[in-house]
Amino acid sequence: MDASLRAELIAFCGIETEFNDAWGKPGHVSEQHQLQLLAAQGFDINDDESARRQLLQRQLEYWQQLLPTVSVQDAAQPQHLLLQVPLAQANTTLALTLISEDGTAQQFNLTPVDGELVQVVQLDEVEYHQYQHPLPVHLAAGYHQLQLADGSCSQRLIITPGRCYQPDAFSQKKQWGVALQLYALRSARNWGIGDFTDLSHTLRYLAAVGADFVGLNPIHALYPAMPDSASPYSPSSRRWLNISYIDVTAMPGFNDCSRTQSLVNAPAFMQQLAAQRSKDYVDYSGVMQLKLPVMRSLYQWFTEQRSGGALNKAFKEFKQQGGDSLQQLALYDALHMHLSQQDQRHWGWPVWPDEYRDPASTAVKQFAKQHKAELDFYCYLQFIAQQQLASAQQVAKDEGMLLGLYRDLAVGVSEASTEIWANPDLYCRDASIGAPPDPLGPAGQNWGLPPMYPYQLYKQAYQPFIELLRANMQDAGALRIDHVMALLRLWWVPKTAENAAGGGYVYYPILDLLGILALESQRQQAVIIGEDLGTVPDGIRELLSDYGVYSYRVFFFETAADGGYISPAHYPMQAMATLTTHDLPTLIGFWHCEDLRLGQTLGLYKDDAQLQQLYQQRHRNKQRILDSLHGHQVLPGEYSRSAEHLGMDRTLNFAMQRHLAAGQSQLLCLQLEDALEMSQPVNIPGTSDEYPNWRRKLSQPLEQWSQDPVIKQLFTDISQQRSKAAG
Repeated sequence: MDASLRAELIAFCGIETEFNDAWGKPGHVSEQHQLQLLAAQGFDINDDESARRQLLQRQLEYWQQLLPTVSVQDAAQPQHLLLQVPLAQANTTLALTLISEDGTAQQFNLTPVDGELVQVVQLDEVEYHQYQHPLPVHLAAGYHQLQLADGSCSQRLIITPGRCYQPDAFSQKKQWGVALQLYALRSARNWGIGDFTDLSHTLRYLAAVGADFVGLNPIHALYPAMPDSASPYSPSSRRWLNISYIDVTAMPGFNDCSRTQSLVNAPAFMQQLAAQRSKDYVDYSGVMQLKLPVMRSLYQWFTEQRSGGALNKAFKEFKQQGGDSLQQLALYDALHMHLSQQDQRHWGWPVWPDEYRDPASTAVKQFAKQHKAELDFYCYLQFIAQQQLASAQQVAKDEGMLLGLYRDLAVGVSEASTEIWANPDLYCRDASIGAPPDPLGPAGQNWGLPPMYPYQLYKQAYQPFIELLRANMQDAGALRIDHVMALLRLWWVPKTAENAAGGGYVYYPILDLLGILALESQRQQAVIIGEDLGTVPDGIRELLSDYGVYSYRVFFFETAADGGYISPAHYPMQAMATLTTHDLPTLIGFWHCEDLRLGQTLGLYKDDAQLQQLYQQRHRNKQRILDSLHGHQVLPGEYSRSAEHLGMDRTLNFAMQRHLAAGQSQLLCLQLEDALEMSQPVNIPGTSDEYPNWRRKLSQPLEQWSQDPVIKQLFTDISQQRSKAAG
């Protein structure tokens, strides 16, 4: 490809060819990989003339709109509008209507040339001018509409508050909470997987010992027809919920429906239920084999009772509010179940028969018509899940928690997802999201999640992004945004690349996205935590901080230039501090190098030399941690000062947790596994079937650990430390 054409395409697509890697060293995207990224974005890299035509077509698509599709502006700044016209029309007076969010409309006239000339471009022998004019009124934060008076062209005008929500109580006290994988909760009453009732009990217990939140793994909708696809970070839809977390025994009619009682009291059912409860790893297929038939029975009971009443009214309102998105999820789940029962190879819409790959096809519409009750069933399950989640959040608030639930928004969806099936234009299926080589993944990472096209997101006026934020801030006091760098850029790995390192960064409109994030955060009153780990470019943490996004500081990564550990007293105030995460070993696993042994068993290291280097680095890290803990006097004076041959015991484990609790950060998040002194990890990045990721349950049931005086004392100590830190 001609070098100047390639450079023009690279700039148009927002592809970064030079970057600094996780070690601060310059990285370069090769010409081959640049071309692969252009091909993934739909350009014909084998024919320069064809590529030029494609570029011109996309440029004209933008410039031929008199009003840009969407404009995001800060409420504190002077507000303006842009007009884009061919030079010949620059003196034409235009009649415009500004419709504010509350429905107030104001009409006014403008002549483009009377404004400030911002930009001039020459396309296809036509000169286009872009003019900026002040808005005739100052708009409050919200979603407004600007349009030509004749309705022929319109713009979504989004005015944002500039900063995300922060509770007033943050100025009075420092908060702490516990992160848990909801599926991992054991209890004497659940059906082999943690559920929303277990969550309510956990919230009640933690509130009593002074915690202000519980952080959840993503609880996005997965695949009822394919329950073993269990990664919460590869969901089907991020707008809806994972129905496996429904407490079936809390569904309406459970105790009143004789048919349901006959099902659950059958000896074979009770035997299978006992078996699921006793397993150390969640058997997702086994759990759904128990839950789905009972859910169907209870839905049938509901349909038999639904002539009226509050429940039926609430369900109707839920469906109305859920709109097309809810119906698409229900349709997908019903169709997926139907096809997978015929052939298990139908793992998702990309391999379905052709007539079912388009949700607007005649075959899909016919299926929806013939299986109306089945679609209604899946809508009902989403309704129940939402009610039970809301109930858990209400428990947290009633018990005095400031934030309650702290939810997690995954960075993408799997290729088989409802999201892509329903909105295929938005996603690039010729590439996937990942990460360049970094300490967590020395060979780079490919997460198998198709990225959104930045321009398509803009063309859809950011509506998919807005809906994602609203759905995940619902019934939550805080939202963690996984891989928050995605607001700025994503590492795209083309399917034609030889490995995950053969990708490049593609940029997104970060100021627009941050503005929308701030607006939704304020409206939903949800604190925003951005997982700002990995390869972080200069200035991005400062920008996120300016918008009120809380940083995510992991103790193991907070090291100084000399290799020592930064004191938590020097962490930023606007941050959430944590010792470890779901992608890292537990404290015991770290100290005993269980992760390195597992990695060796699973073949994650290129050779023995690399493994030995990791062991040596781990030993140095352990000694530095021990030095830091003694320096801060959180260990007894007589406790060993040498990490050599020192095993992790309760004294050391709990000291690390108390050490972080005394830190500066507004928020502290601890892992429940560390309080239970567990060694096995939740997830091992870079593996799929090699390790039972997202399945390992907690070592003790809720009824046991919640009565443990040692754990209670630890949490009480943490609360006291947080109070001192606030002082």
